[in-house]
Amino acid sequence: MIFTYRVLTNLLYPLLIIFIFFRKILKKEDTIRYKEKILISHFKVDRKKNTRLIWFHAASIGEFKSILPIIEELNIKNKNLEFLITTVTLSSSNLAEVELKRFNNVRHRFIPLDVNFLISEFMRLWKPNIIFLVDSEIWPNLISKANQSRIPIGIINARITAHTFKKWMLFPKTAKKIFSLIDLFLTSNVETKNFLFKLNAKNIFFNGNIKLITKVNKNDATNINEKILIRKNTWIAASTHSGEEFLCLQTHLRLKKKLKNLLTIIAPRHISRVNSINKIFKKFKLNTQILNKNEIIEENKEIIIINSFGVLQDYFKHAKSVFMGKSTIKKIQNSGGQNPIDAAKLGCKIYHGKYVYNFKDIYEILKENNVSKIIENSLDLSENLIGDFENPIKENEKITKKINDLGQKTLTETMKVINNFLFNEIK
Repeated sequence: MIFTYRVLTNLLYPLLIIFIFFRKILKKEDTIRYKEKILISHFKVDRKKNTRLIWFHAASIGEFKSILPIIEELNIKNKNLEFLITTVTLSSSNLAEVELKRFNNVRHRFIPLDVNFLISEFMRLWKPNIIFLVDSEIWPNLISKANQSRIPIGIINARITAHTFKKWMLFPKTAKKIFSLIDLFLTSNVETKNFLFKLNAKNIFFNGNIKLITKVNKNDATNINEKILIRKNTWIAASTHSGEEFLCLQTHLRLKKKLKNLLTIIAPRHISRVNSINKIFKKFKLNTQILNKNEIIEENKEIIIINSFGVLQDYFKHAKSVFMGKSTIKKIQNSGGQNPIDAAKLGCKIYHGKYVYNFKDIYEILKENNVSKIIENSLDLSENLIGDFENPIKENEKITKKINDLGQKTLTETMKVINNFLFNEIK
């Protein structure tokens, strides 16, 4: 089956090129760097001699952010390491451009398509010493090539759902073969650990979900609009997807009847949608502003639509309540949910729909600590928001400390396993 997959991906390569190019036209790919995914000539290898290169593959923003504390920890005690981070999404590359400025030994690239000759050449040129895949990134050609090249490979925050496990078990021999090629598993939950045992995986550890280790420092969150954010009744709809802005609109209209100085901030998951979102609110004659980075919020505006990456923490700091998007759309219920950890760590109450499949474990932790709550509709959301506005302080400060403490514990235990793996103590 692995051989069949390899042949199919080779045969489909021309069509995949067309697919990536079409995504570029739709502005879902970087207009220049999209070639890194499909052309060997654009791999742009940049590494030093006499260093060990650790390659992390983190598909999108949440996975990307979760590995930065790990890199920071590895840099403290090791002076001869370099890091390559590959991602898939445009939004993650935009965030990488901001976040990686503080490192001098970390490079970001888009991962090439999992086509055998592309992956083989990528590894030959970059020569990684260790590979870590993050979350549920299982790429058969990449894993097989790492094994053939005797490059140790591990999965951090491994996640297998019951739905995914059933799919793997349609081809049990192939599944067990692929998972047997992986040298280390750090799982995100106990359920995944149990599934991995059934897949004959080895070296399985569960130390907690590493998305909890993401570091959030209130002092680092600065905002030129701080004064107006504090003065207004501010709430945020974060990582919204198409269709959810109408929920936000209805919520705003309900709140407007009961509150003065209301400020609703919309931060869409894909900022290419800002103009279409603006039109939705304009139809109801609301005062809107598409806010670019480092712009001042105008005094008479009530709807702010964020048009930049990597700034949400600066707004979470000044809000009591956040609605997390990609959680109310039934047609994507099996891929629903966005990462609520940054907002929770900055003391916000989290509201969301019932479709949070991708972050089910995280939301269960937040729910247990009374940080998150499912909302049914705009009436439900608006009533909860009013309750939050009426409280003079954020209720979540103590819970935030608990989450930070849990994250630190997870990081400590995770680093023990990673360091053992790096220095060949795990066989």
